[in-house]
Amino acid sequence: MRLPATAATALGAVVALAAPVGAAPAAPAGIPEPRSASAAPLTTAASAASAAAAATRRAATGPTASAAWAAGTRAYLVIAAPGDTTAVRTAVTNNGGTVFSSFDAIGVVVAHSTSATFAATMRAVSGVQQVGATRTSDVPADAYNPALPTNPSQSAAPSTEPVRSDMTQIKADQAWAVSTGSPTVKVGILDTGVDDQHQDLAPNFNAADSVSCAYGKADTRTGAWRDVDSHGTHVAGTVAAAKNGKGAIGVAPSVKISSVRIAEPGSTLFFAENTICGLVWSGDHGFKVTNNSYYTDPWQFNCPNNLDQAAILEGVGRAQKYAEGKGSLQVAAAGNSNVDLANKTTDTSSPNDSTPVSRTITNDCLDIPAELPGVVTVAANGTNGSSKASFSNFGRNVIEVSAPGESVYSTVPGGKYSSLSGTSMASPHVAGVAALLASANPGATPADIRTKLGVQATDLACPSDSRCTGTTANNSFFGEGRVDALKAVGGGTTPPPGAYFESLTDVAIADNATVESPITVSGVTGNAPATLKVGVDIKHTYIGDLKVDLVAPDGTVYTVHNRTGSGTDNIVQTFTVNASAEVAGGVWKLRVNDNANQDTGKIDAWNLTF
Repeated sequence: MRLPATAATALGAVVALAAPVGAAPAAPAGIPEPRSASAAPLTTAASAASAAAAATRRAATGPTASAAWAAGTRAYLVIAAPGDTTAVRTAVTNNGGTVFSSFDAIGVVVAHSTSATFAATMRAVSGVQQVGATRTSDVPADAYNPALPTNPSQSAAPSTEPVRSDMTQIKADQAWAVSTGSPTVKVGILDTGVDDQHQDLAPNFNAADSVSCAYGKADTRTGAWRDVDSHGTHVAGTVAAAKNGKGAIGVAPSVKISSVRIAEPGSTLFFAENTICGLVWSGDHGFKVTNNSYYTDPWQFNCPNNLDQAAILEGVGRAQKYAEGKGSLQVAAAGNSNVDLANKTTDTSSPNDSTPVSRTITNDCLDIPAELPGVVTVAANGTNGSSKASFSNFGRNVIEVSAPGESVYSTVPGGKYSSLSGTSMASPHVAGVAALLASANPGATPADIRTKLGVQATDLACPSDSRCTGTTANNSFFGEGRVDALKAVGGGTTPPPGAYFESLTDVAIADNATVESPITVSGVTGNAPATLKVGVDIKHTYIGDLKVDLVAPDGTVYTVHNRTGSGTDNIVQTFTVNASAEVAGGVWKLRVNDNANQDTGKIDAWNLTF
């Protein structure tokens, strides 16, 4: 399932992203439950001619299933040694099954069967290592002749593109002054699909590498990748909505995004075969980063002592390892149940495709893909940027980093926009920062990027909450801290001592007053550069009142803003100053002069990058 999100309020419309499931236990306040598995699938079928043509274009790595759908059809992962799975595929057909798809490079065959004894029979076949059912419900008939998602009509584009608080918290707005990312970097959105016609996504959308992996087989028909919900389009906008003066801006607004739809229509569930197909596709198509704001259905936690779930763990784990080996870093949401992933005890939400039951679990049971080795696991910050969002899962040595996850404004289908909350919204912020890192460091491996995300993150101390354990540098709520987009574009490494200096001390700006905020620069020899970066974050309700100067240690004044902008709120911008005549070491000051009555504010933060 995609991780449920809150506050699905669009401009001019209400976008429903999840409906409660009455049979499931109550979710934390404000977080809807997953959709009912009995929700009706899309009913618009592709024509027989279209389906036949599509069959020749599909990129499934195994034979095309030829059997007609029958009630009682279930899906299974049949796992063997990586390589040639011919013998295993033959065994599937000889034992009451059909091969729906196969992924020989990782030794995974997706089989369908109506036989209740299929799994037990296949487990006894020579060369078969594991077999597991991927669902507790029937495979939908749509799997055999998938309907194309609708292509929604588009609303008129907004005339403004405000910088949002989630972007300022991770300094993305300052990063854009340095780099907006490289169009050679491809990010895969593994989700409910993406509206590629949306005016904020179309400039960066990569149709050539987009696909539907619903049901576990790649469907490359035009539009198969489109959204069957709204979730994936929202995620895509947070990663890479274009910086075009319309609506919203993504963290990395110049990288390319590809849609890999792994949600099935109607249920919007993400079964293991879909996830495997999506991850293998990502590796084979050169995605440097993927975003995974979901857990693999129907089990919130997959336990290795259950034969079916053990096969799911193995199959999805192999797919993640394969993608990583091809150079793809997976970023995943930690989940919205406000639970400690390092101290698991019960699961009351699974299976979510039939009737959930309460079961005892241990830490051996994993939320996947978030808890797989090599995956960046993301917790959500609250609106102030330094708290844990109330719904966010946590866990010592499970959470890698955090990012904004409350009231995040982004794209939804039909040219619209919406503010949503969830770790689903936090994860794409991190995927965007990872894309900026990949842009600045073309040769970086997934492990390199994963490390840099943590090293460059802003440390966040535990609040007064006994559940938060660890240090300010690494704890169970925030991992290594909140990601930092500005550092990601600064050459791809943590600035060396003396190169980056910041003041986070608030300085009030009163009417008709002049205030200063100092930064002491040490450890930098010689003169300042001709491209000294001055990052300014001033909160003020009428910036036309303000004159803003950088004052060098010798008293030389460099004006960066002089009473422009009229009644616009806030100055959140990075200025470039030719300070090559100034000695770098010493006390630099940001001087702000208010020249009118009524409107006041503060210097919230500012920084210097040498």
